[in-house]
This record gives sequence, structure tokens and C-alpha cells, in this order.
Amino acid sequence: MVGWFRRLCEKAFPKALWVFHANTGACNGCDIEVINVLTPYYDAERFGIRLVGSPRHADVIIVTGPVTRQSAPVLERLIDSVPSPKLILAVGSCPTGGNIWFDSYATCGGLSSAIKGKDIPVVYVPGCPPRPEAILYGVALALGLVKKKVASKHMKQELLPPREEAKAH
Repeated sequence: MVGWFRRLCEKAFPKALWVFHANTGACNGCDIEVINVLTPYYDAERFGIRLVGSPRHADVIIVTGPVTRQSAPVLERLIDSVPSPKLILAVGSCPTGGNIWFDSYATCGGLSSAIKGKDIPVVYVPGCPPRPEAILYGVALALGLVKKKVASKHMKQELLPPREEAKAH
């Protein structure tokens, strides 16, 4: 995790995270898992996570589903109405990259298409749907309570050398 991001989270969210849940066109699989995180079985309130009814009271927006063309302007207004500093938690494969609807006529793709030009930290929790443990891990990672388990690996396509026969012709 980037050092400045961890310091920002520790300073901005020292005790509790109040979250607002936004469904931007999901199949409700991720929504069920988000609600499951808030049940007493997983007890997200031990981390200070509390669901609020207004984005003006929230610190974090939990986004589920691919960003549809109909929900894109509403999501933009929603993000603008959350007071700074804010954090976005993208739950599931749909807000991460659009999932199977990434190039559909009805969607704009993933969450990154809706927040272009905005300097807002986003934590991506992949999965279709992600398990409640993964959602809690994403929140704990954003708060700096746990260390990142996987390092990013950049892949590079290898080019084959030209064939000798092609050079002769």
C-alpha cells in the first residue's frame, strides 16, 4: 500500500467509517454480500463501519455493479455530495472493470470511467461476488490494519524473433 494513502486514511478516518451503499446496475449478488458483512456474524461494527442513509454523512461509498449510462450522472452527483476526504470501495468484478458488460451498449464500463479526473482513492475488491471476508479485508487494507498479501506483477508480451525464412524472401 502506498505510504501517503495509508497516512491519509489514518488521519482522515481515525475511529469509524460511515459508509453509503450505491448500486449502479448490479445483479444484487454483491449487495447481498455487503449486507452480509454488516450482520452480527461478521460484525463490521468492530472496525467502526456503519451504514448510513445519506451520502452527506458518509466517509466511504461502497459501489456495486457496472456503471450504467442511466446511473453514471447520478453516481457523479453522489460522489460530489460526499464530504472530503472520501474513499470509494468498489465491491465485485463489475465496478472493477465492467465484468461481462464492459463493452455493452448500456454500460460505461467499470468505476474508473465514472471518476475520470477526480483524485479519489479507490479500493478494489474483486470477485463475482466477493466473499464477505474479502470485503472486510479490503476495508482493513484501506485503513492500514493489515498488510497487503499480494504484490502487483506487470506482465509484458514477449515478441518472437523473425523467422529466418522471412528474411531470405
